Amino acid sequence: PGPENTLRRDSTRELRVPFTVRSDSARGQVEIEVDRKRFPLRQGEYSDWVELKFKAGLGIRIHGICRFYLKAITPDLELYVTPVNLHPMKPALPISHPFIYSVYLAKLTGLYATLGLAEDTWALNDGFLDDEAFLQQCYLIQEERERMFFDALEKTSRGACICVFDITDRVQHMFWRYLPNERPFAAENHGDAKPEGVIEELYRRMDHLVGRALKKIDDDTLLLVISDHGFKSFQRGVNLNTWLYRHGYLALKSGASSGEWFENVDWGRSRAYALGLNGIYLNQRNRERLGVVEPGKEAMELKRELREGLESLADPETGRVAVQQVFDSSTTFSGPYTENAPDLIIGYAEGYRASWDSVQGRVTQDIFEVNSKAWSGDHCIHPDLVPGVLFSNWRFTCERPGIIDIAPTVLDLFGIPVPPHQDGKPWEIRPRG
Repeated sequence: PGPENTLRRDSTRELRVPFTVRSDSARGQVEIEVDRKRFPLRQGEYSDWVELKFKAGLGIRIHGICRFYLKAITPDLELYVTPVNLHPMKPALPISHPFIYSVYLAKLTGLYATLGLAEDTWALNDGFLDDEAFLQQCYLIQEERERMFFDALEKTSRGACICVFDITDRVQHMFWRYLPNERPFAAENHGDAKPEGVIEELYRRMDHLVGRALKKIDDDTLLLVISDHGFKSFQRGVNLNTWLYRHGYLALKSGASSGEWFENVDWGRSRAYALGLNGIYLNQRNRERLGVVEPGKEAMELKRELREGLESLADPETGRVAVQQVFDSSTTFSGPYTENAPDLIIGYAEGYRASWDSVQGRVTQDIFEVNSKAWSGDHCIHPDLVPGVLFSNWRFTCERPGIIDIAPTVLDLFGIPVPPHQDGKPWEIRPRG
């Protein structure tokens, strides 16, 4: 299955590409044919990127790429296909700037993942992949990223070279459950991996990556290694919409049950709703289409009520307060788009996070629930609990460096004036020696 064909209005809008699988159990492999191209695939292995052509209409082709993974041949054939990625050489939408850069990278390093979150975490959550298969996928994407980074580093004689490596985020989300003192979960799903040491081994590899980068640069070149957050255990989910419903802030239509994305919410009787991982919005008049809360004094009083209630929200299972702090966006944020931010930001305590149903706008029976998914580590909690890291090969002076300081620091290093409206401050940073 591919994207929807927006040129059609009937039930066959989903674009599809046929493929054929021929099993050879004696040799432990299959032969897959896509668009008249054949390739063998052994059990427990991923294919290279396979090019796909979706026919949307007369002369209209949408190009994508995917990988195949052979889970099992017997007793039943089990084949996994990654989500379809935009083809970097023929993207249906711009995926790089300049537009031609994605083509350049593909010709230089080969086809590569283009999805924003390319590692299929939900395939592991839902049991379609085991730990080993998911980890293979992560490292395949990491290898692509490393090739891109070192090519860019080699060709940047002057200026800035920046690369984001996602693998530390993805692996910690999915393998945190195997750390000491964490809950055992899905031990039967780890395949041939040794999950207890996965995170430690990853950090050894990333340390080696830093070492390789240092060998490529001289002492007059600044290298910063930065993460935007740390990690903590995600053991218990909190459904904010259920809490709002129980306390009369969110109402459902008479006799109706809740559905995804606020289905059956009675907006005329609802004063607040939770959307996303950490945000609560007031159903504010002249902002929300069916808003009922008056801006000003009424809104401020409602926010005060919500803050007091949530900061004392205790988990009956553990006795712990689930919310460490509730932030008021009117005093936390500044700038021209503040009015579009959530009115309140929930800073969860360690071990807690928004439940999966709460994120989708659903009211459930219980406020608290056990997080039983492989996604067992998270960082969408109070920021003081999940600080990131900062390493530098130059000396710098700053008592409490923050990620908000990076942009002004980079501008200052290149002698570019920092705009007066920009938050953060430049670090005092200089070469060693």
